[in-house]
Amino acid sequence: MADSVKVNSDSRIDNLISAKKSLKLSLEKSKALGLALEKAGPRLEEISQRLPSLESAVRPIRADKDALVAVGGHINRAVGPAAAVLKVFDAVHGLEKSLLSDPRNDLPGYLSVLKRLEEALRFLADNCGLAIQWLEDIVEYLEDNTVADERYLSTLKKSLQNLRELQNDKDKAKLDGGLLEAALQKLENEFRQLLTENSVPLPMSSSLGDQACIAPSPLPVSIIHKLQAILGRLIANNRLERCISIYVEVRSSNVRASLQALNLDYLEISISEFNDVQSIEGYIAQWGKHLEFAVKHLFEAEYKLCNDVFERIGLDVWMGCFSKIAAQAGILAFLQFGKTVTESKKDPIKLLKLLDIFASLNKLRLDFNRLFGGAACIEIQNLTRDLIKRVIDGAAEIFWELLVQVELQRQNPPPLDGNVPRLVLVIHRSWKRQSFQERLLVNEVLNIMKAVELNLETWIKAYDDPMLSNFFAMNSHWHLYKHLKGTKLGDLLGDSWLREHEQYKDYYSTIFLRDSWGKLPGHLSREGLILFSGGRATARDLVKKRLKKFNDVLDEMYSKQSGWVMPERDLREKTCQLIVQAVVPVYRSYMQNYGPLVEQDGSSTKYAKYSVQKLEEMLLCLYQPKPVRHASLKGRQLSAKFGNGMMDLRRTASAIV
Repeated sequence: MADSVKVNSDSRIDNLISAKKSLKLSLEKSKALGLALEKAGPRLEEISQRLPSLESAVRPIRADKDALVAVGGHINRAVGPAAAVLKVFDAVHGLEKSLLSDPRNDLPGYLSVLKRLEEALRFLADNCGLAIQWLEDIVEYLEDNTVADERYLSTLKKSLQNLRELQNDKDKAKLDGGLLEAALQKLENEFRQLLTENSVPLPMSSSLGDQACIAPSPLPVSIIHKLQAILGRLIANNRLERCISIYVEVRSSNVRASLQALNLDYLEISISEFNDVQSIEGYIAQWGKHLEFAVKHLFEAEYKLCNDVFERIGLDVWMGCFSKIAAQAGILAFLQFGKTVTESKKDPIKLLKLLDIFASLNKLRLDFNRLFGGAACIEIQNLTRDLIKRVIDGAAEIFWELLVQVELQRQNPPPLDGNVPRLVLVIHRSWKRQSFQERLLVNEVLNIMKAVELNLETWIKAYDDPMLSNFFAMNSHWHLYKHLKGTKLGDLLGDSWLREHEQYKDYYSTIFLRDSWGKLPGHLSREGLILFSGGRATARDLVKKRLKKFNDVLDEMYSKQSGWVMPERDLREKTCQLIVQAVVPVYRSYMQNYGPLVEQDGSSTKYAKYSVQKLEEMLLCLYQPKPVRHASLKGRQLSAKFGNGMMDLRRTASAIV
């Protein structure tokens, strides 16, 4: 029994040990399982997060079979245009380095690359919308057939919407990232630089001679070709107006620089700055020369150059460009000066100046019609017509009042210096678009000339000094003869009339020389000196007395006549030579024979006052014209000469423009 108890006890112990081992094993397994579960938690979370995408991925498996079959074709059609657009975008970015370089390094190559950029941008502009439309269609198909995940479709639709908005907003549609704008700006800069570097002011003198220099070709042919090539690309990108603006700015500035040497400040003169036309007649003479030079050489060159550069674009474009250059360079200032002259107060001298202005414009009539005849030059045409009308009306008004003015001048005293009166000598014109009685005009001119002659006769008799009277008569008759011979008015008056004035000149010249300088040698008498009858001392006293008398009379006569004026150079030189011939040989002989008698005397300079050479120089310098004083203005001043011919101006204002 004890053995039985022992056996049972051992059996329970074994069971306990076995249960212990089993429990321990279970605990270890539970612990291992716990550790395993702990490690599996994140993975389960990841799996949980991926389930929606996995669901989306397997959704097509659950989609309609027909929809699944068709979706491939839709995707291929949408991806094709999109891929082409992306390829062109890549090509555009590949042009960036070339187009951001200096065009001058290789202008043809630069223009070629720019043209490729333009073609690429046109492709993008034409196809971006198509690609977006195809992508929108496939998104709509996927959405309608529940083939794709909604979140994915939402993101895609938002992106496509942004692309569509950019395409519709032209201000933001920078398909090239601003590359085209930068390239065009570089071309504009090159266009300006080529013009500036090759636009050189024409060198000239402020005093234009008869042979005015002709402007060379404004730009080399190679430069013109470059400008045309640049223009082609800029015009293709709607930049013609900017090109014209640059061209006008540079070329008009160049013309102004060429004109600066001419001292054209006088063109800005106003009516308040001068008293009458006579005070600015020198400027009027310059005006005609300067206008002719500007038109025939500067504006002519610009006209040709505008045609060369812009000829491929069209007549209206290059004529409009030229008209802007002419206006900005100074043609309007020339016309305004002429208008200012017409607004000055009326007097006979103004008539001559108006005729000078008309002659200058008439001389340039064909040039004006050719250069400024287009519609683009309408402002220049209108100002020119207005100036011509003012000149014609003003000249006609003065002409028909001229007879009265000439008659009124008769009441004035004659010129104190014996100079020729500033009278109107040659006027003959028709001035309105209407028929007229030619004889009426001729009679009016003849009446004016008769009044002039009567004035001269009155003034000749008005002098108290007979010598000055003869001097004035000689001056005036020669002036009439010289300036009317060979003119239409001279032909109208006749050869006998002209010969009569020439003979009057000779007559008064002879009397003048006889009664003035011709008497001077008589004071150097040799009487009582040849035999020295009274001895050497007596002879010396006689020589001193006669030399003193000669010097006194010479000084008095020279002092008085040095203020007299003989405006005609030929008459002045001839008269002075006659005076020299009358006086100097007698004086030379006298001093050679009797000069030694007084030269040894301590007061010899009192009697031998003039050397022969000095006396001759004095006499040859008589009767010089006085300097003409003009209005005080900036710029060089030149005195003008009277017009010396009668102009047949039977033309209308429309003959000029």
